[in-house]
Amino acid sequence: MTKEKTIKAFNGYTIFFILVMLISSLIAGLIYGILGFLALVPIIILILPGFFIVNPNGSKVLVLFGAYKGTVKDNGFFWANPFYTKQRISLRARNFDSERVKVNDKIGNPILINVILVWKVNNTYKAAFEVDHYEEFVRVQTDAAVRKLAGSYPYDNFDDARAELTLRSGMDEVNEALENEITERLAIAGIEVTEARIGYLAYAPEIASSMLKRQQAVAIVAARKKIVEGAVGMVEDALVQLAADNIVEFDEDKKAAMVSNLMVVLCGDKEATPVINTGTLHS
Repeated sequence: MTKEKTIKAFNGYTIFFILVMLISSLIAGLIYGILGFLALVPIIILILPGFFIVNPNGSKVLVLFGAYKGTVKDNGFFWANPFYTKQRISLRARNFDSERVKVNDKIGNPILINVILVWKVNNTYKAAFEVDHYEEFVRVQTDAAVRKLAGSYPYDNFDDARAELTLRSGMDEVNEALENEITERLAIAGIEVTEARIGYLAYAPEIASSMLKRQQAVAIVAARKKIVEGAVGMVEDALVQLAADNIVEFDEDKKAAMVSNLMVVLCGDKEATPVINTGTLHS
């Protein structure tokens, strides 16, 4: 047997009724003689271990002296061969929130990452016999998949401008790749992956401060670039408007001075302090 086999077990209530009848006969035997006791007690002792209960979204894997006999997935009170060993395996969906692990991304930056996994047992035979302790198998293989995923993508594209897909910006694609990787790894244990996604992602503490400064620097440079572009346009418009309205005539030196002053005013971090010139422009 290499595949899961679903079987039906005897109705436990029917066997329980038979057991009550046997116990009643035993009591009568004790009253009228010892022969009934000697005959019925072994039968009662043999019947009792056969009872078991299967809860909703649960199952019992039945094994007889090392041979797999089948899995009971129906809910209720049942009885089976008392020599069966019965392993309980839950079929419910479960959450697994992995520990935050420190790994290196594709370009070598140390990062902290964890994964949130929703999974359930789909094949009780594989979960029971293909691996030891399938719950521990889920934990270890999920950790391995996260480490492999983190090494396949850069955290961001600051160091790799050509990277179109990163752990930080490509969450949908990265989560899909993570789910496929974990599904492939857990298939051997009969595990079905319902959802897998990154739950936490950050730079490791030893480089977090430096990376934050770098991000701030990039943001400042981008903002300054926008400011300069706007300032150049405003200066150009001012010169064109002044020349068109014949307000003042500029030679090259005057234009250079005006451009310099306007750029300082428009691009400076602080408010400009005006200086009143009471003489000529050349004073």
